[in-house]
Amino acid sequence: MNETRTAARTGQVGPVDAEGFRAAMSCFPAGVVLVTTREEDGTPRGFTASSFCSVSLAPPLVSVCQGTGAQSYGAFQECARFAVSVLRSGQRELASRFATRGADKFGGGGLVALEGSGLLVAADALVTLECAVHARHLAGDHVILVGEVRGVGQGEGEPLVHWERGFRALR
Repeated sequence: MNETRTAARTGQVGPVDAEGFRAAMSCFPAGVVLVTTREEDGTPRGFTASSFCSVSLAPPLVSVCQGTGAQSYGAFQECARFAVSVLRSGQRELASRFATRGADKFGGGGLVALEGSGLLVAADALVTLECAVHARHLAGDHVILVGEVRGVGQGEGEPLVHWERGFRALR
């Protein structure tokens, strides 16, 4: 058992380091999303995230966090639009592909283009959101990307979650 978990059981906290903080945060289950955009020349870019949430109902806003060292970081700093796919439990392979540095993220199938914008989204996603960039906020080694939801689609199924450093189904 790591020191962080032992301290939590005794009602104490200790000093924080990157690995201890990562281990502590892995105890919090979170939904898994695929976030995509296109560069100015049309090249698709994307990443997997579990740091996603709704922010506001009026206007409808969502936020997602991206590491500043991500391969697609530059594309998301320049884009005006992006799409979010809330993944279903059967979409682990897609989540892993987009989470893997250097992987051919768009070559393995499982994606469809949104009508109009052409943004790529997960086929049969639990939820699909088309967003316009509302704001970007630098926060430590991540950027909080805030999007105004311009279109929404809802599918069916059980969500994919990230917990204890792995992708899991709720059931």
